[in-house]
Amino acid sequence: MHACRLWVALCTAAALVWSAPTRAGEPNWPDHLAIATASPGGTYYVYGEAVARILTRSLNLPTIRLATEGPAQNIEMLEAREAKLGFVTMGIALQAWNATGAWTGKKPARSLRAIFPMYDTPFHMLVLQDSGIRAVAEIAGKRVGVGPRGGTSAAYFPEFFKTLRIDPTLVFGEWEDLAAQMQRREIDVLAVAAGVPFPSFAALEAKEKVRYVAFAPSEIAALRLAMPELTSTRIPAGTYPSLRRDHQTVGLFNFAVAHASLPDDLVYNVVKAVFDNHGELMEAHAAAASTIPANVDRNSFLPLHPGAIRYYWQIGRAGQTD
Repeated sequence: MHACRLWVALCTAAALVWSAPTRAGEPNWPDHLAIATASPGGTYYVYGEAVARILTRSLNLPTIRLATEGPAQNIEMLEAREAKLGFVTMGIALQAWNATGAWTGKKPARSLRAIFPMYDTPFHMLVLQDSGIRAVAEIAGKRVGVGPRGGTSAAYFPEFFKTLRIDPTLVFGEWEDLAAQMQRREIDVLAVAAGVPFPSFAALEAKEKVRYVAFAPSEIAALRLAMPELTSTRIPAGTYPSLRRDHQTVGLFNFAVAHASLPDDLVYNVVKAVFDNHGELMEAHAAAASTIPANVDRNSFLPLHPGAIRYYWQIGRAGQTD
């Protein structure tokens, strides 16, 4: 019994140390945090603004959101220590970790440490109704906006089209610009991998009659066979006003990552602040409904930062951090 009481006392003391409020004055903390997100008009950008606001207030530590081209550039910035935190899709992170795909020939990105789960990223495509496009095969020869070159969409959609033997003309750029080009009828399709509702799609739908082009079941099967990191997912009916039935597609989960060198107590407090302010994050974007501790197990390969492990241990999810 004495040993048991001692163990409980030690655990309680550890929990108190880990949960004690920590401020920006800690000598081992940086003087600010920078979060690498994505381009304006995208989900990362909106979500990142909310996270930056939460951390600035909760940690008394100035936190800024960096506009980037997306996960690939975010990883490069973390590796170069130009950002302390960043958002990634697990597919791009897997390529960077193993130096495959877009990372072939580069040094593996091994400074990444997962800290908290964000949300699922469904791949989906939008066209204007007057384009006449109704099926994925009809995208052949069309102009397709796939976002910034460093984004998940730009990395994966070219591989999707290659797998499905479709040959469109790819257009790269920031999402706000691509949406404007579609409204001017300069491009035919917007193809995105992002949390829903995607801001640029929602903005277009408020101005134009649009259609969401779905992958056929055989196309989903072919994509998952070619890229096993993809999961089968769906966009629920009503996510967008004109989406009247569930939209079956493929997806990747997103995680917030930190550089391995960030102090453990700082990362602990970052994770705690995000989960403690889940309601505020939800107000910023509905995709944050999936930003919950239970989804930490959606990461199968990135090491967790020790500071994050402390948080999940404290709340009783130690089994998810092995």
